[in-house]
Amino acid sequence: MSTASRLPQLAGRLVSRLPRTVDTRIRRLAVASLIGQTVLVVTGGAVRLTSSGLGCPTWPRCTDTSLVNTPEMGIHGFIEFGNRLLTFALAAVAALMLVYLWNLRRERRDLFLLALGLLASIPAQAVIGGITVLTNLNPWVVGLHFLVSMSLVVFATLLVNRAFGRTGRFMAVRHPALPGVMRPMTAAVALFSALAVMLGVVVTGAGPHAGDADAPRNGLDWDLFSHIHAVPAYLITIGTVAALALVFLHRITGPFRSAVLALLAVTVLQAIIGFTQYYNGIPVLLVGAHMLGAALLMAAATNAWDIARSSPVR
Repeated sequence: MSTASRLPQLAGRLVSRLPRTVDTRIRRLAVASLIGQTVLVVTGGAVRLTSSGLGCPTWPRCTDTSLVNTPEMGIHGFIEFGNRLLTFALAAVAALMLVYLWNLRRERRDLFLLALGLLASIPAQAVIGGITVLTNLNPWVVGLHFLVSMSLVVFATLLVNRAFGRTGRFMAVRHPALPGVMRPMTAAVALFSALAVMLGVVVTGAGPHAGDADAPRNGLDWDLFSHIHAVPAYLITIGTVAALALVFLHRITGPFRSAVLALLAVTVLQAIIGFTQYYNGIPVLLVGAHMLGAALLMAAATNAWDIARSSPVR
C-alpha cells in the first residue's frame, strides 16, 4: 500500500486518539495560551523599554538579507527577534488546541471558536507588528498592536474559564446566587478596565519610551492624559470595592468571591505602580511592571464579569 493511500487510515487513527471530553490536556493548553499571551505583553514591553523596537529594522525578515537576527545587531536584535519568535510558540499552542478539540468541535463549539480566534489573530498581530516596524514605530500603530494583545488576553481568559467548566453552558459547578446588581457592576468594571488600558496607550504614545531614539511621538500632553487615564482607574477601584462589600454583606463564597479579591489585589497593585512611576520619572522597570499589571487587570476583570454573568441572580 502506498503512503498516499495510507494517509486517510493514519488520519483516522489520529482522530480516534483525540479527546472526546474536555480533559487535562485541553485545560493545560488553555492555561498555556493565557500565560503565553501575558508573556507576549511583557516581551513586547521589553522591546519598547530597551529601545529595541527597530532591533530588526525591516519585516517580515529581520534584515534585508536575513530572516533572523545576526550577531552584529547586538542585544537589540536579539530582543526584537525573540519577541517575534514567541508568536510562533503561541501559534503552536493554539493549533494544538484545535487539534485536541477536533472531536469536540460541534459539542464544544464555544471552546473551538475561541481557540480558532486565538490562532487566527496571531498572523494578524504579526502583520500589525510588521507595520509598526515599517512605519518607524508610529505610536498609534504601536498602540493598536498592544490593544490587540490585550483583547487576546481577554479571549484566553474566557477560554480558560470554559475549559475548566467555571462559566458558560457547560459549567461543572453551580455558583451561588448573586445580587442582581453584580452583573452590571462587574461589566462596568471590565469596561472601565478596557478604557484605562486604551488611555494608557495614549499616555505611552506621548511619553519618552518610544522603542527607538528616532521614533515619533503622538504630540499630546503627557501630563494631561496621565490624569485623564487615572479617571477610569478610580472608577475601577470604586466598582471593585463596592462589589467586595456586597460579597461580604451577602456572605457570598466560591469562585466569585475569589475573583473579586483577585481583581482588588491587581487594582491596588496597579494603582501603587502607577502613582510610583508618575512621581519618580517613569522608570523603565516600573513601566514594564505596569504593562504586566494591565494584562493581569484585563484577565481579572474579565474573569469576575464572566463568573457574574454565569451565576444565578437572587
